[in-house]
Amino acid sequence: MAEQDRLVGGQLLAKTLKAAGVSQAFALHGGHLEALLKGCIEEEIALIDFRHESSAGHAADAYARATGKLGVCIVTAGPGFTNVLSAMTNAQLDGSPVLFIVGAPPLREVETNPLQGGIDQVAMARPAVKWAFSIPSTERIADLTAMAIRKAMTLPRGAVLLEVPIDVLHMSVAAARATPPAGVGVNPRPAPAPAEVARLVELLQAAKRPVLIAGNGAANHETAEALRALCARVPLPVFTKSLAAGILPPGHHCNGGAAGNLALLPMLGIDRPDLVILLGGKLGLLLGGRSGALVPHGATLVQIHGDAAEMGRIRDVDLAILADCTEATRALDAALKDGQFEEMEAWRAQAFSATGLFATMFPERETTRGIHPYHAARAVADAAGTEAAYVFDGGEAASWGAAAAVVDRPGALLGHGYLGCLGIGPGFAIGAQLAAPERRVIHLTGDGALGFHLQELDTMVRHRLPIVTVVLNNEVWGMSIHGQQIMFGSNYHVISKLGGTQFANIAQAFGCHAERVTRFADLAPALERAFASGGPAFVEVMTDADVVHPVTVAMLGQVQEGSNDVLIPYYENIPADTA
Repeated sequence: MAEQDRLVGGQLLAKTLKAAGVSQAFALHGGHLEALLKGCIEEEIALIDFRHESSAGHAADAYARATGKLGVCIVTAGPGFTNVLSAMTNAQLDGSPVLFIVGAPPLREVETNPLQGGIDQVAMARPAVKWAFSIPSTERIADLTAMAIRKAMTLPRGAVLLEVPIDVLHMSVAAARATPPAGVGVNPRPAPAPAEVARLVELLQAAKRPVLIAGNGAANHETAEALRALCARVPLPVFTKSLAAGILPPGHHCNGGAAGNLALLPMLGIDRPDLVILLGGKLGLLLGGRSGALVPHGATLVQIHGDAAEMGRIRDVDLAILADCTEATRALDAALKDGQFEEMEAWRAQAFSATGLFATMFPERETTRGIHPYHAARAVADAAGTEAAYVFDGGEAASWGAAAAVVDRPGALLGHGYLGCLGIGPGFAIGAQLAAPERRVIHLTGDGALGFHLQELDTMVRHRLPIVTVVLNNEVWGMSIHGQQIMFGSNYHVISKLGGTQFANIAQAFGCHAERVTRFADLAPALERAFASGGPAFVEVMTDADVVHPVTVAMLGQVQEGSNDVLIPYYENIPADTA
């Protein structure tokens, strides 16, 4: 048989990725992968390499979140695989479609204590991903890779693991014997049943104080277009979880900002919503958990989601619609009539009463101890504008950034999800930059979180990525020390202090334009110079360590004086009678 009639495993895998529309992959070199890396070059799939596998995984995740396309991460066996487990879990918990391709020792050397072997990678990954599988033979590479892609991209979307042993990847097979990559373009978009749409219209008609909360499943261009058309017909107050921020443009008459604003309404004497339409979001900590602070216990709940398992989590759902968010929004719009909800205008104005309230809580821009972190984040957002893409990392630093940034499209504000994984920032920023090369990416982080993957500044410099990293340096683990002091007194701290690190000097050594700012008046000029540099830039902002973000207080919880309840930081307190 002629040589050209045979295909190496790496070629088959790369060709399948190409057939699925993949043009960008995120990787860290390993010998197990050589045939695949060569195949990617032959198929013109761009590769960007990192200094740590976790960052490569986070970058693929961010690329998927920002574009809605498949993210692809390629890492080697053994420690390469174990290093990327956090990224897999992070993507899966937030429903991000990422294909993790990992190498493995040769099948023919199984149970011989081979290099970077001796562990069952697939078994380790299964609890953390939607699907995990090891390809058993070269001829099956294409169809099993296609299956992995379908599982990642179809509802509910998520992370998948594909293990490819080195012998399977490097061996060749007759082209005629190789299985075809069937179904790589399968992407069903289920629509709601007509009866479900009719019931949703009835609930809207009966409601006096309806709101819509958009979550990750709605964070895409198509749903944004459908929702904007719907809001042109109905003045429905729309709030968002972080990834869906920008689903309505800044200043839109129905844009109520972050979902957290709903928790502030009782403070203003305003009645809470009586109908909540949860579009593409799931109930959990990020929507107030079981507290009812954001989704009131007494409100009627409609949940539109692609995962049936999320229906009824935490509380009963009055109307569960298993459907694609875009199709459901279009169907609702088509079922409504113009002028049907004119009386909703007064409620919409009330529902937005808390918008902007957060900013008024912090009048001082700086103290003798440093710049106020909210005003530092506000200065960054003002300098970058609404067309930028933002990545937020850290505990309190991420919360300050999310409170300040405004974006003009969904997928432009990337932060922590349910894993609460610190260290996502550099990888997320690189993935976001490659997802939208024409836009400036702002990576705002805390000094604690930055320490996880500081070395990826080298990746930004080597690949000439014009990411601006801003570190709010208060020289402590902010959320940690503030929580400790709330619990045990203002002088208490255990392994929660940092200090003395000159991050700007480190960034400069990596090749970034870098500055350190200690006065608020100097921040805007420093940011202007960072943007003007045209390449990777770094601004270290020294902030006041004594400032506590309200979210820390809210998440920590409180025990009433005299109570014997057990305080459980970041979770529900345990009543004394059950402790």
